[in-house]
Amino acid sequence: MAPNTPPSTAEDFSADPFRELISPEIRELRFSARLAATQALYQMDIAATGTADVLAEFESWWIGQEVEGVPFLPVDTALFHDLVQGLVREQRTVDRLINGSLTPGWPLTRILPVLRAILRAGVCEMLVRPDIPPRVTIDEFVEVSRRFYDDDDPGPGNAAPPIIAPETGLVNAVLDAVARELRPEEMNKNESKHPTHFRK
Repeated sequence: MAPNTPPSTAEDFSADPFRELISPEIRELRFSARLAATQALYQMDIAATGTADVLAEFESWWIGQEVEGVPFLPVDTALFHDLVQGLVREQRTVDRLINGSLTPGWPLTRILPVLRAILRAGVCEMLVRPDIPPRVTIDEFVEVSRRFYDDDDPGPGNAAPPIIAPETGLVNAVLDAVARELRPEEMNKNESKHPTHFRK
């Protein structure tokens, strides 16, 4: 599955207290912003690109454009900026929170750059966007991880469910642990209604 495709479903979350009360169109813009921010943070990490340069590059050449036949969808610009610029401001805190949720002896610096970018973007959103419920953040970045890592095509004639990659499981576990530390009241509310963050 191409990482730039929009979410596969457009659900009505109005009855769910852990979902943003937003239209499917805005939800898709926000998902695309999370995906673009992950890609931007990855580029900043491996190429040491500055914040201003990466924002200008993505907004001029990637977002809403078609690159080598691959469409890059429009995004919620405010959220995109919040995640990229927020990570620059809060990286020490973000990395400390992630490292505290990882297996001892396996720090964030040992994780592959794409996975590192997903985790950083997810934790950053919890810090800089208190208006977004943490469970929404977890759900959305689990979905971002699935676009990169999961096998949604089990093969012809195979009705087995999509294979959840270990990387996606790690994103779910780490973001859940960080959310419980940062925003415990929101996470504990109606816990039994949300036993997992994986989309059905």
